[in-house]
Amino acid sequence: MVKTITKNNFEEEVLKHNGTVLLDFWAGWCGPCRAMSPVVEKLAEEHPEIRFGKVNVDEESELAARFGIFSIPTFVVLENGKVKAQTAGARPKEALEALL
Repeated sequence: MVKTITKNNFEEEVLKHNGTVLLDFWAGWCGPCRAMSPVVEKLAEEHPEIRFGKVNVDEESELAARFGIFSIPTFVVLENGKVKAQTAGARPKEALEALL
């Protein structure tokens, strides 16, 4: 399951999560973002041990700024609240999986 991450649930869902989290920074008007959505959903299905979250950059500009998001989609992997990996742009499923 992919959760919607907002500034209101960010600390609980991401920073305090003991384990790996993949954040998908996206926007509704972004074609590559929409193309990546099923890829992220599939990864979430295949990796229930990892938490997956989507951050809408138009609605959550504070979170986007916090991670220095300048282009979307951007994927950020955190391990126990610390950034482990980050990549921008549409990627094949295998490339995203390799970040985990």
